[in-house]
Amino acid sequence: MPYGEDATPDLPRWGLGDVVAGIVVSMVLSIVVGSLIYAVAGWSSSDDVPVWGLALLQVPLWAGYLGITLWATWTKGRGPVADLGFTARWFDPFVGLAVGVVTQVLVLPALYVPIFWVTGTDSEELSAPAKELADRAGSVPSWLLFAFLVGVCAPVVEELFYRGLLLRSLTKRQLPVPVAVIVSAALFAAIHFQVLQFAGLFVFGLIAGTLAARSGRLGPSIWAHIGFNMTTVVVLYLSS
Repeated sequence: MPYGEDATPDLPRWGLGDVVAGIVVSMVLSIVVGSLIYAVAGWSSSDDVPVWGLALLQVPLWAGYLGITLWATWTKGRGPVADLGFTARWFDPFVGLAVGVVTQVLVLPALYVPIFWVTGTDSEELSAPAKELADRAGSVPSWLLFAFLVGVCAPVVEELFYRGLLLRSLTKRQLPVPVAVIVSAALFAAIHFQVLQFAGLFVFGLIAGTLAARSGRLGPSIWAHIGFNMTTVVVLYLSS
């Protein structure tokens, strides 16, 4: 059932407080566990971290998102499937992957044409973080681990949190669905802490939020996120 149409009076008790808790816990875990990973691996600075290590350092962040989401929905609701629409239909991979790839290959390049003109930046600056990752390329197993973490794990966890817990918490507060999609997309983009990439992440957040809101489930947005991220992974690998 699409968001905003659930007339069930017995709503789950989770909400925006759990969203804030998820962000705080994720940040704390990222700092604490990330420091331990640096120490164990013997990395003295971010320049020493290989491409798979950068993905591994995101795991504590995702653990906070996932842990709080599962805890909140299981203890204050009916679980992530019933509460957040954590389900998929057979056609979701086809639709979602197509949307994710098209967004990355066609929508974002068109989006950044006026942004480059206004800000005086260019595609080289936009792709600098990606090229830095490619420069740290390692073995094929390292790339496979990187692809699994970034291309599969991140989409599932981030969609559960941002298009699941956050978006539905906003609509529970009677925020109109379009406004809730915009707010969730803005927070999703901002939390990546990349100024130039904000616009692209925001637009993808709008697309993913719309897919989740209109379908009433997370399958389409998860597959779109997988297509979006895996396109970047493939481009990085081919350019390494």
